[in-house]
Amino acid sequence: MTTETHQTSSEAETSAIARAFADRLEPGDVLLIEGPLGAGKTAFVRGLAEGLGVAPEAVSSPTFTLIQEYDGGRLRLYHADLYRLTPVEAADLGLSETGDGGVLAVEWPDRWRTPPGESVRVSIARLDDERREISITV
Repeated sequence: MTTETHQTSSEAETSAIARAFADRLEPGDVLLIEGPLGAGKTAFVRGLAEGLGVAPEAVSSPTFTLIQEYDGGRLRLYHADLYRLTPVEAADLGLSETGDGGVLAVEWPDRWRTPPGESVRVSIARLDDERREISITV
């Protein structure tokens, strides 16, 4: 496993890191995206979408719909937000079956008891109001 770390000073920079990383994604990849509220998790997913060829403005936080699906790019993007779920409720979503042939990005993955062991781990830490540190472990 290797970890790369980036510092950003804006939402646009956070998206740019993800946009560049999207070139490395393959069908079936799962990204577990961790960070506190307001850290930039959804901005990161917007960058992934753009990097995959999906319109980034289509991406919004799926807090109430739980899983959003975006087509039209190099790979289909599934975006799940488990913030409002308990681990038992998250297990009922069948996330292990989602993403086949596409990429699954999961916000608040601590609610998912059994994520795939080979998942990409993305951690976004708030350094202050503007700056973020993004660690990507592959």
